[in-house]
Amino acid sequence: QLQLVESGGGLVQPGGSLRLSCAASGFTLGYYAISWFRRAPGKEREGVSSISSSGGSTKYADSVKGRFTISRDNAKNTVYLQMNSLKLEDTAVYYCAAVAGTGPVGSSWRSYKYDGWGQGTQVTVSS
Repeated sequence: QLQLVESGGGLVQPGGSLRLSCAASGFTLGYYAISWFRRAPGKEREGVSSISSSGGSTKYADSVKGRFTISRDNAKNTVYLQMNSLKLEDTAVYYCAAVAGTGPVGSSWRSYKYDGWGQGTQVTVSS
């Protein structure tokens, strides 16, 4: 069964950092591309970042490029999202999603038919 669990969220001040983790259970993460999405109350879900199964290809939303870094450790069955220079606008519930496949992440990654989603972890940026 394809199960994902996010962790690492919390309350941080503007300019601070958090590292989110997405851990896989019941499947081998190395066969899947992983994407991070976020949703704030009353707002549409937004694609944040994506990484290919090998880790060799990544995508970032313009709003986070240069501040966030996605990475993976397939031996630990975990994908990470390092978030630096956090802004108030980054406040949201962050979700990871997995889709089977190899090769580079395509330009339409936000619209992939994802095979599984995590439950989400809350990130709150506030002074």
